[in-house]
Amino acid sequence: MTPDEIEQHFTSPDGTYRFARWGRPIVPVVFGVSDETLSVVKGAIEAVVTLAGHKMAETDAELGANLMMFFFREWDELLDVPKLDQMIPGLARVVERLKASGGQQYRAFRFDNDGGIQACFVFIRMGGAMAELPADTLALGQAVQAILLWSDAAFATRSPLAVLPDSGAVILRPEIAALVQAAYDPVMPIAADDKSHALRLFARIGAMDDT
Repeated sequence: MTPDEIEQHFTSPDGTYRFARWGRPIVPVVFGVSDETLSVVKGAIEAVVTLAGHKMAETDAELGANLMMFFFREWDELLDVPKLDQMIPGLARVVERLKASGGQQYRAFRFDNDGGIQACFVFIRMGGAMAELPADTLALGQAVQAILLWSDAAFATRSPLAVLPDSGAVILRPEIAALVQAAYDPVMPIAADDKSHALRLFARIGAMDDT
């Protein structure tokens, strides 16, 4: 992955570069799935967190859980979730926008005083193509999209996942896995808004390849 390609993964359509990673252990909670699927989702989160060299925990001192994933059939269901409008400002407007655009997924982040990710809310409408995805594929894709603050366009044209031709197993694309690992290298900042950060990520990936 070139520096320009890395930069594009964290650059919004208006040209603003914004990167952030988690600044605290991740505590996931998942709503709207069966017990069997729950284990698949949590397993995918744990795999991505382990890849990053980050940590998980049983509880978050401030929020209890800080990675909340909601699976549902219709966007309007979110309006009935108690206190969700307190966690997602303008929830009704967000729901209307997603309904109008036919959106199938949405992520909202909160940040701490250092700019690191404090919490992430993931909303998945299980309809259309999304409902056809195997649980492990869906879970891994959502886990990697929650581990960093990617741009909205980061995976718009190409999934972060790949399929192994021999076994058919779904994995992170090697270049995305390397980018996640570089982003969580202790020498890298927890947050950045300068495009030179992409050059540092590129250098860290190169350093990892040399070890």
